[in-house]
Amino acid sequence: MAPRDPAQVLHQVFGYDDFRGDQREIVEHVSGGGDALVLMPTGGGKSLCYQIPALVRDGVGVVISPLIALMQDQVDALRALGVRAGFLNSTQGPEERRDTERAFLAGDLDLLYLAPERLRVGSTVDLLERGTIALFAIDEAHCVSQWGHDFRPDYLMLSELHQRWPDVPRIALTATATRATHTEIAERLDLTGAKHFVASFDRPNIQYRIVPKAEERKQLVDLLRAEHAGDAGIVYCLSRRKVEQVAEFLTAQGITALPYHAGLEAPVRAANQARFLREDGIVMVATIAFGMGIDKPDVRFVAHLDLPKSVEGYYQETGRAGRDGLPSTAWLAYGLGDVVQQRKMIDDSEGDLAHRRRLAQHLDAMLALCETVECRRVNLLAYFGQAGEPCGNCDTCLTPPQTWDGTIAAQKVLSTVWRLKKERNQSFGAGQIVDILVGKQTPKVTQHRHDELSVFGVGTELRDVEWRTVIRQLLARELLAVGGAYQTLSLTESSGDVLRGDREVALRRDPERPARSSRSRSAAAAVALPAEAAGVFERLRAWRGAAAKEQGVPAYVIFHDATLRDIATGAPTTLAELGRVNGVGEAKLARYGDQILETLAADPA
Repeated sequence: MAPRDPAQVLHQVFGYDDFRGDQREIVEHVSGGGDALVLMPTGGGKSLCYQIPALVRDGVGVVISPLIALMQDQVDALRALGVRAGFLNSTQGPEERRDTERAFLAGDLDLLYLAPERLRVGSTVDLLERGTIALFAIDEAHCVSQWGHDFRPDYLMLSELHQRWPDVPRIALTATATRATHTEIAERLDLTGAKHFVASFDRPNIQYRIVPKAEERKQLVDLLRAEHAGDAGIVYCLSRRKVEQVAEFLTAQGITALPYHAGLEAPVRAANQARFLREDGIVMVATIAFGMGIDKPDVRFVAHLDLPKSVEGYYQETGRAGRDGLPSTAWLAYGLGDVVQQRKMIDDSEGDLAHRRRLAQHLDAMLALCETVECRRVNLLAYFGQAGEPCGNCDTCLTPPQTWDGTIAAQKVLSTVWRLKKERNQSFGAGQIVDILVGKQTPKVTQHRHDELSVFGVGTELRDVEWRTVIRQLLARELLAVGGAYQTLSLTESSGDVLRGDREVALRRDPERPARSSRSRSAAAAVALPAEAAGVFERLRAWRGAAAKEQGVPAYVIFHDATLRDIATGAPTTLAELGRVNGVGEAKLARYGDQILETLAADPA
């Protein structure tokens, strides 16, 4: 029988000596039968908050999760710890499903994972009623919220769990939620009376960097070669076509990259995801269809080549880096085209006015994060209602951006847009506005006689790229609008204040080059191992890779990198010493202990 004390379970099963943050209080509350709503960042240890109570309480912990494609890996990871886990979802055949159901009824499971749509099937509800349930865990709980970034209607029915099983504790968990999302989760899941736990959303091991978009693919390759050679990472793009193009480009540059988007055949998606999870050093180029619930701890970077639609989405996506707590990078290339594209997508969206207004609020917050001259981390935490101090580990802290009085420059841009409309009844995009300001005699300028306008050539004090930065910031602050099939610029209600001189405009000056050297020094130093330990670490990784391949599971199911690093550094010589390493529980010690000691004792030559 499993030990009944949470601290014992933590040590004997999971191999950890201490709880982190709010984990102990959450585990004890739920183990005692209380309901809980948990907001905790990715990598903060949310899973333990329901896994340990499920092992402590009588019955089976039922986990509601939308991550069908990942349930097998989640179950494999638990079984490697000696936990009796299973799942029910649409990927199973009848016999496998019946075996799982029999194990549930016989009390031979500790945890059962279900997709939310399974609860619509009467036979599943009947099955649950015939068994003994320790708790219900609702993972990825933001999926219930219209304010969240991944709404799923199947989650709306989960409020019925409390009505049908009033004595079974429920714990809902999410890695991201604003106050509005938090409130909606509580209301929709009937958890207003639950105890709420809100951990800090700070991920201090992640360095946030947002760079001006120039040659974005070259910028990405430079980042990977200089700082993340051989590392696993995710590159997010907005469109399926761009995903495939970027994956092909990286492959041509000698970087192992795979595409992932909803338009690929299901077997291709599954195979690419499996390679990413099971192999070291794979770069996944993906739309946001990829990533939720990805429990790969050694993702060292997340890069965005297109602007995310919301801070919540950005936080969730960047949070997939550095789940093991080791230094990682969140890198975003951002430019004028991103702002134009996102504004146009909102205008073209099919929702009602309230929906478009909500999308605009999300985008405005994301733009504020991009354009801030203050600490990115402070700005990010403030979005989730939390205070923070300048971190010293983001681009704006490492290379503080300058601001300048851009009032006159803003007036020149707005005057050009106004004169085109007033004098010629014309609207143009940013490129034509810039050509007029710098006095460039292009065929389009000549064709429309824009060289005759009084504003032609009045902006020679700035380069083309600098004018595009000005326009980007005016769009971000809604001092300019974009619309129409050709994404043309127009004035807004606020433009007049600037044109009349009633409003000053302070602008952010983009750095000439992105901050990189500080990341290379500080983070690389933090990751570096002594030379002797580094060699041992690589031998342990090679052993782990072979064991994972033999068992057909991701390498992290055997051990996380952080655990291998601790083993390499501590160099244990006995099973007792090995058992004291964080992440080495009793089941893994019994299964892998002798192999690890043999690997440590092997002659490196």
